[in-house]
This record gives sequence, C-alpha cells and structure tokens, in this order.
Amino acid sequence: MSSILSNVLPAPEDPVLSVIFACRDDPSPVKLNLSAGTYRTEEGKPLVLGVVRRAEQQLANDMSCDKGYLPIDGLADFNKLSAKLILGDDSHAVEEKRVVTIQCLSGTGSLRVGAEFLAKHHQQSVIFVPNPTWGNHRSIFTLAGLSVEYFRYYDPQTRGLDFEGMLEDLGAAPSGAIVVLQACAHNPTGTDPTLEQWEQIRQIVRSKGLLPFFDNAYQGFASGNLDSDAQSVRMFVADGGECLIAQSFAKNMGLYGERIGALTIVCTSQDVAKKVHSQVLLVVRPMYLSPPIHGASIVTTILKNSDMYKDWTIELKGMADRIISMRQQLYEAIQARGTPGDWSHIIKQIGMFSFTGLNEKQVRWMAKEYHIYMTYDGRISMAGLSSKTVPQLADAIHAAITRFA
Repeated sequence: MSSILSNVLPAPEDPVLSVIFACRDDPSPVKLNLSAGTYRTEEGKPLVLGVVRRAEQQLANDMSCDKGYLPIDGLADFNKLSAKLILGDDSHAVEEKRVVTIQCLSGTGSLRVGAEFLAKHHQQSVIFVPNPTWGNHRSIFTLAGLSVEYFRYYDPQTRGLDFEGMLEDLGAAPSGAIVVLQACAHNPTGTDPTLEQWEQIRQIVRSKGLLPFFDNAYQGFASGNLDSDAQSVRMFVADGGECLIAQSFAKNMGLYGERIGALTIVCTSQDVAKKVHSQVLLVVRPMYLSPPIHGASIVTTILKNSDMYKDWTIELKGMADRIISMRQQLYEAIQARGTPGDWSHIIKQIGMFSFTGLNEKQVRWMAKEYHIYMTYDGRISMAGLSSKTVPQLADAIHAAITRFA
C-alpha cells in the first residue's frame, strides 16, 4: 500500500537528545549523564519532595475533588498564588488589578502562549534572546511567528557576563522589540547579572521602549531563597511598566512530569488587563482548551498552607545548597589536580547549570574515554553530580584539558 506520508523527511538531530540517547545506550556501569536539566539526589536518584507527597495524599483523601475540566485560564487559586509568588505579597500591580495570570503547560507552554499572544497583538515582531540561551527558545518563538534575534550575553574568554556587549545590543534594538530575560540561574551559562547590573538593564529596556519577557524557570533554585531569585522581575514590575513572565514549577517543586506553570502579564491598567485576559483565552482555546488539574492542585495546596509552604522552602533550599556544594567540591577537585587554567567560574556561576569552557572535541573525548556525557557546548548539570562522581568528572576534565591543550 502506498503511503501519503512517505515524503516526510527525518527530523534533524537534536543535540541534547542525541547526548541523552548516547548515554542511555552506553553499557558502562560508571556512565554519568550531566546533560539533562533535572535534579538528582546525592544517590543519583530523582527526588519527589516530601511536601509534594503530603499534598498528593491530602488531595487523594479529599472526596470533594473531581476530575472535571478546569476553566480555559486554569485553577483560579493557582493563578492568584503563582502571581503572588513571583511578584511578592505587597505587589502594587496585583493590588491595582492590572495583572493577568493564566495556568499553562509548565515554562515551555507559558512561553508559547505568551509568544502567540504577542505575535498577534504586539506591533513589533522582533524578539531578542540571549546568546547563548535555552535551546528551545528559538523554536518556540519562531513557530509562534516572531523573528528571533540575539543580544550578547556570555563572554567565553572571561567565562562570565558580557555586560557591555549586552547593553550595547539592547541599546541598538528597535523600539518596541521584545527582549527575553532569564530571571535567575541563566540556562545554559549559570551566569546572572548583579542587582546593580539589572538596574542598568531595566533603565535601557525602559528608555528604548522594549517589552521584557521573563523566563522564570528557577525561582528559589538559584540562591535557595524565593524572594532573592525574584528581585530582577520585581524591579521591572515596580516601575509601573509592562512585562510578561513565564513561570515553571518543574524545578523548584520537582513537578517535571506534571507540566505545571503560569503566564503572567503585567499591564498598565485594569482596563488593559481585562482586554489582554480576553485575548489570551482565545490563544489557549484552540491550542489545548483546558490545562491539567493535578499539578495545579498540588501547587495550590502547598502555597495555601503555611506549614506546607514553610516545609517546601526548607526542601527547596536543601536542593539549592546541594548544588552549591557540588560547585565547591568540583572546583576544589580540579584545583587539587593542578588542571591548567582558571576554574573559578565554576563557583561564580549559579543554579543548575555550569558552562565549563570545554569544547566539543574535549566533550566527545570525555564521553568515549570516561563515559561522562554533557551537551557539546560544555554545559553540565551540577544537579547531576554527587560527592562520589565529582572525582570522576575532575579526572576527566584534567585529562581532556591536558590532552587537547
């Protein structure tokens, strides 16, 4: 029988997935996967937070819970509490009812809904993203109908922020252009601006009439403090201007598979917010109609209960502290081996990921000889390390650096 789909071409290789598959197929008992952006315990196991288990048990015991459709914009309490979490308890924007929040399919879905809305209603179709940025950003925005451009962000020579280049590129962006800013724990570099630098970024964004779109995937996961990690966003919201925020609970609550997140749009007035809300619903309805209920119910249960909320912050800080400890241990192990070069960026960077500075040739060699897998740009997930595997990685880095000097 002939196939009407026979002309479909195979998709181009995804660089991240290819690394994950290569590690999966490696029979070595000492293989180490540092490519995936998921938290692992000291034992290398996925973690379900204790507070999440309690919330699920409470929901299971509540006979009033059902499995009916949620409204198009999701669970109302979830939306309210999510906005409060990122904007703060005392947000004037919330008090003035000029904030629109809708439940979305984690951070990816929040970005896509926001992008679809902007492509239809914003006069400027150009969106600037950091160079480098999360690999999915370009596809999300392009498929939504936006034109993706880059601004300088990372300096490979210093392995830190190219702040002057960033300001120069944002200053040259056309008025009204959208600019994607990662709120904290920048993926893939682990390099964040200081608060003083954020203020300068805010000034140039506002003076140029740019529209900030925050990707907030790691709140609480960078410093271990939810409020500290929200400071960049709150700085922009406090000036009364508009912005969009894509929020995810995948990392900070470990709800990866629940696909739970939110899109918040801060407007200049309540009247504008009402119109924006009505149009965002028209984006969602033909896309997926109604978001899933379980993840939203878990998050809402935790955020509404003061005891559960406190326990969550303790567990969240525990995850962040373990990642910070892995950075320190890796830095010290590399130093102890006398590996050539300055490796202080390992402890200066923050969050789940670190840009090691290793090149593709070194990365491929480490996979072959040491069974250690990372993305080809040298990005590693610090959350995939443990005290037992730090020496293995330090040995491999030392060997790769000295072999391919």
